[in-house]
Amino acid sequence: MRKRFLIKVAGIVQGVGFRPYIFRLANRWQLGGFVHNHPDGVLIEIEGNGNGLQNFVKALKYQPPPLALISGIDIREIPNKNQSQFRIEKSNNTLHRNTLISPDINLCEECRSELLDPNDRRYLYPFINCTNCGPRYTIISDIPYDRSKTSMSGFKMCAQCQKEYDDPLNRRFHAQPNACPDCGPSLIFCDINNSYHTTDAIRHVQDALRAGQIIAIKGIGGFHLAADAKNNHAVHRLRIRKHRFEKPLALMVKDLDAAAKYAVISEAASLQLTNLHRPIVLCPKKEKNDLCPEISLDNEYFGLMLPYSPLHELLFHSANPDALVMTSANISEEPICIANDECMKQMEDIADGFLIHNRDIYMRCDDSVLQIVEEKSFFIRRARGYSPRPIKLKKNGRSVLAVGGQLKNTICLTKKNLVFLSQHIGDLENLQSLNAFELTIDHLQRLFEVKPECIIHDHHPEYLSTKWAREKREIPTKSVQHHYAHILSVMAEHDIEDEVIGIALDGTGYGDDGAIWGGEVLMCNLHSFKRISHFDYLPLPGGSRAILEPWRMAVSYLINYFDDGYERATSLFPGRGDQIKIIAQAIEKNVNSPLTSSCGRLFDAVAALLGISETVTYEGQAAILLESLAQKTAREIPSLGEFVVIEKDGHYHLNPVEILKNILTLRNQGKDIAGISRAFHETLVTVFTRIASLIRSETGLERIALSGGCFQNRILLQGLMKNLQNEGFQIMTNSEVPVNDGGIALGQAYWGMHY
Repeated sequence: MRKRFLIKVAGIVQGVGFRPYIFRLANRWQLGGFVHNHPDGVLIEIEGNGNGLQNFVKALKYQPPPLALISGIDIREIPNKNQSQFRIEKSNNTLHRNTLISPDINLCEECRSELLDPNDRRYLYPFINCTNCGPRYTIISDIPYDRSKTSMSGFKMCAQCQKEYDDPLNRRFHAQPNACPDCGPSLIFCDINNSYHTTDAIRHVQDALRAGQIIAIKGIGGFHLAADAKNNHAVHRLRIRKHRFEKPLALMVKDLDAAAKYAVISEAASLQLTNLHRPIVLCPKKEKNDLCPEISLDNEYFGLMLPYSPLHELLFHSANPDALVMTSANISEEPICIANDECMKQMEDIADGFLIHNRDIYMRCDDSVLQIVEEKSFFIRRARGYSPRPIKLKKNGRSVLAVGGQLKNTICLTKKNLVFLSQHIGDLENLQSLNAFELTIDHLQRLFEVKPECIIHDHHPEYLSTKWAREKREIPTKSVQHHYAHILSVMAEHDIEDEVIGIALDGTGYGDDGAIWGGEVLMCNLHSFKRISHFDYLPLPGGSRAILEPWRMAVSYLINYFDDGYERATSLFPGRGDQIKIIAQAIEKNVNSPLTSSCGRLFDAVAALLGISETVTYEGQAAILLESLAQKTAREIPSLGEFVVIEKDGHYHLNPVEILKNILTLRNQGKDIAGISRAFHETLVTVFTRIASLIRSETGLERIALSGGCFQNRILLQGLMKNLQNEGFQIMTNSEVPVNDGGIALGQAYWGMHY
């Protein structure tokens, strides 16, 4: 019996070869009708005999194109039109927009083969792409996803490219960035002498890199600064010029074999390195490697990624080395450069040359960063390759805008049951970052046509995101406590509303009492939370200055917990006697010494007490060094005793005084610092397992959510997950979003959707 169906498909179904896929399916089953892009997704009218329609619908549901992400299929029967032919129609603009946008996708194998084929007309063309790969999110200004609404709108396709674009059976059918050397974007290399090269630009860059120069290279979501990873002088100059003295630098390696020369590549790491998204993956260094030691100082890991664009592929084609430093091109604390003029101006004192092109980047998007723990991947930074792919919830909620925090900022928009987390924006510490923050909000609101009913922000009154939200008088605003938002982000990922025990450990978060929280155990549901346990409050001498000077926190612990703390402090830090005297007075008089319960600051204090790090040059450095040492030890681990747990004011206060005494005693005895560090980590695992068990005995709660930047620490995360599982708890962590502050916008949004 002949029937006709109207089918609406929602999800990531534009720019991923969906319409030609539908066209081929219809022809296979001899069906008539049409398909076109629609602001709601893809609309199909299809008719034919019953068996053919059944096969068509089955394939649509269970065998979609590899890059498609279907979030909903609506099918209803409509009157026959007696159409025997199937066609692809032009896109339809309406007032409602529910389509999803694909992230930028790694170069596919078919395009890579053509890129390196001397007989192909796109041989060595750095902008080769098809419907299965290439830029998406970073070149779109609006939807529907058509060429006129991308940064390719100014490039008129030649006859051959147009023929491919118009052919439903061609891999490049409606591939919006489709181009070739005759009609598409082109490269220009500006060398150290300010000479411009339009011919053999890649070869000139390769020569410059081999000569030890630093080159700014325009990629998919912004510029990188590249240098030969085996040239010590080049890497050192890059660090000096960029004022990035110790923080690890990312590496791009030619292929998986090259990665395995320099790092231990587990099966999980291999899968992540080679997937469609091509993130940076943190992999353990091989003890013997010939890369510059300055790439990753005092750190056991390299941040590796494989080439993900044709331009990157060409950098390694017929050239050595097989590893390049590839770090974001930006001035410290500012967003990554995306425009040619902008980069050449800002990087003129850093880069020796510039590889630019004339395809604009509409939306900056840094590389994503993952780490592997117990063969599972966890985000450190979620950006290129993943954004703006949504998180889908079971229930619809109201549309809200969540603006995240101050550090590692991301924003979140919600629409019905979809939550769109932006790419990593960065630290909101200057006008440039605030501008990027605002542009990202405008871009996502336009793409998904979201008009938020409410703006959700952090409690902290001095965060730029909070100030921005409160200035929007026309939209109601609500605040969510920082650590509650961390736990809510885990609840959102697992789509649960019922009560959980939440352990939120990080460096800084504004508490309900005005203190700086960071070592928190909470009872949380979707609507509220109760604080159950936290680290003892200690003064943070000098406020934010103490974050860059861990010795200050060590002094605070000594003065507050030891009768002879002042003498101990001056003995441990002999060159800081005058400063210690001032700090002691400031603590006594409560001057610029806010109270903190931060786990991050406890890590800092222990690192300083062990002589590992008195000052740092980037966030979390002291804790990273402490973890790196702990990972190296193979000796017997000493016992540090236990935290003192004191019930006070309805909370369990965690007092580390005995731990600190034993740390100092072991150090004075000349015990292995790595072993002491390992013991400290294991003691933290023990105390939080103990507190969780105590809360379960009182409440019956079995589910535990772990979140906060301290859980980037592998030893802490592995140890606590193992202990809690052994105790019968159900463990939940972040996996779709970063465990650090890059994930709190999701928690804010989840709360706001149901407030």
